[in-house]
Amino acid sequence: MNLSTVLAKHFRAIHFGGNWTTSNLRDQLANVSYKDATTEISDCNTILALTFHVSYYVTGVLDVFNNKPLEIRDKFSYDHPKITSESEWQNMLERVWTNAEALAKHIEILTEDQLWENFTDPKYGNYYSNITGIIEHTHYHLGQIALLKKLIKKDI
Repeated sequence: MNLSTVLAKHFRAIHFGGNWTTSNLRDQLANVSYKDATTEISDCNTILALTFHVSYYVTGVLDVFNNKPLEIRDKFSYDHPKITSESEWQNMLERVWTNAEALAKHIEILTEDQLWENFTDPKYGNYYSNITGIIEHTHYHLGQIALLKKLIKKDI
């Protein structure tokens, strides 16, 4: 198995399951209603904000793979749409899953040489560091989502 295949598998696992932590984004969000997703706990980000934030970077990197410019900026990464219904929340989640799978497909066909090429600009590192960074970033926020769910269900 080549490195691109391993990275794609790891990327899919954090989104769809099959990793050794037994936690993934789709399972964590499966029973989260739009009301839960928009519930504010103290000064924490909402589940909606964290989900959008994680997906924002996936979508931005996916754009690069689709020959579009890298246009994402950290300052906009929490600027999520207002979600006012369950159908809007479910539609957003569907886009998250679709974009995650699309990026995984791009990752798995990268050559070894492409993994070490600059990601649009040398200041952004290489493809490998961006892919592993997205995986690590998703794990980090997945933990926050899991904790927020517990707090919301406890009605704090």
